[in-house]
Amino acid sequence: MPARIAQLAGVLRIQSDMSKLAAGDPAPDFDARTSDGNVIRLSDYRGRKNVVLYFYPKDFTPGCTAEACSFRDAYDELQTADTEVIGVSLDDDASHAKFSQQYGLRFPLVSDPGGRIARSYGAIGALGGLLGMAKRKTFVIDRDGIIRATLHHELRVGRHVQEVREAIGTLRKAAS
Repeated sequence: MPARIAQLAGVLRIQSDMSKLAAGDPAPDFDARTSDGNVIRLSDYRGRKNVVLYFYPKDFTPGCTAEACSFRDAYDELQTADTEVIGVSLDDDASHAKFSQQYGLRFPLVSDPGGRIARSYGAIGALGGLLGMAKRKTFVIDRDGIIRATLHHELRVGRHVQEVREAIGTLRKAAS
């Protein structure tokens, strides 16, 4: 038992160290395969588009479905603002493909089964890491690859899209 407690304490310490990403920090780059088989790299958007990178716990759960559908409903508006949406969870590609198809999601979903991407963004908690789930965190990343907003609302899933709109509006005003 003491070894397990030490392991959990280590996970907590690692998570607290990695969750310090804030507005103004460079966004960690990543490459991953999307549910439709394409490879996506955050750096591919640099200089071209803003990115909304959102982490969520699990496909087909009520909160995650509501959040994904909120991003789906705002997708055209975000695209008009030169912004791409990317969803990330620890679910596998097959689950993402079904989830995306069932709810008509037009933005890429990335499978992060080992939690590598989620850890680099501090979007996996001690229990989430042990249970194979990410935290519900959203990052608004500008065209230069800099994080401009971080959002974390586990239960108020509708706030993410509302606050993303505000952050993108601020970026657009600053660019003009």
